[in-house]
Amino acid sequence: MRRGAATDHDRALRFDGSVFEPGSGFTASEIRSGSDLAVDAQEATGVLTSDTITETDILDGCWDNAAVEIWRVNWADTSQRTLLRRGAIGQIRRGRLHFVAEMRSLAHVLGQTVGRTFQASCDAALGDARCGVNLNDPAFKASGTVVSLTGDRGFAVSGLSGFAEGWFALGTLSWLTGTNAGRRAEVLSHASSGAEVMITLLEAPVRPVETGSTFDISAGCDKRFETCQSKFANAANFRGFPHIPGQDTIIRYAAIAHASEQAGYPAAVQG
Repeated sequence: MRRGAATDHDRALRFDGSVFEPGSGFTASEIRSGSDLAVDAQEATGVLTSDTITETDILDGCWDNAAVEIWRVNWADTSQRTLLRRGAIGQIRRGRLHFVAEMRSLAHVLGQTVGRTFQASCDAALGDARCGVNLNDPAFKASGTVVSLTGDRGFAVSGLSGFAEGWFALGTLSWLTGTNAGRRAEVLSHASSGAEVMITLLEAPVRPVETGSTFDISAGCDKRFETCQSKFANAANFRGFPHIPGQDTIIRYAAIAHASEQAGYPAAVQG
């Protein structure tokens, strides 16, 4: 578990096994608290000179949603301290020499969805325990190499020619070598352009993609019942409600089943 600590005092403070660094140029805004359930937020500004909180870590998202504690401490005797607030890191804005981190109060947890949602699409993550699909199966996983670049998030690859177009769309790509080694990215599209296979990522990687970089890629799922059944043969584990009425239900109209009438049965109504 990675930890970082900073103080706006002019020397390092120590307690609970942490060293609070003064050299980071850390400055916090005022603490605001309301009586309603709105999310109280404040900001902390720091200079990118710390070995603990680096520009690379911020770019890689290492501190996204990190737990935060704010203490009021007697610098002469750190055993005299009071916990003012707990929360989490929200948006982080980065400049050339400094960062500004938003610190959200615990009230932001109240806005998160708890439990399942009654919806037509599946709410399981592909490959998790509820889904049950084995993403290590060679049918759903492959390795490739970047052959050429078409932009900051698009590139031609080798190694995927045996898969149908779109097979890896909405999947996950894990970099094995190159400047982004060890990082993962979401795949936006998987297409063919002549003899080339093209991969486009949802977002540009932290560092530019290099020709010759290798990766593992996993198949994607659009959360529809038809995809679960035909692509993964996993309809029994589908975690949605595909037969609930859609928004078009109110504009459906009655129609006569003519075949039933001709057979002498009462007319049937279909929607």
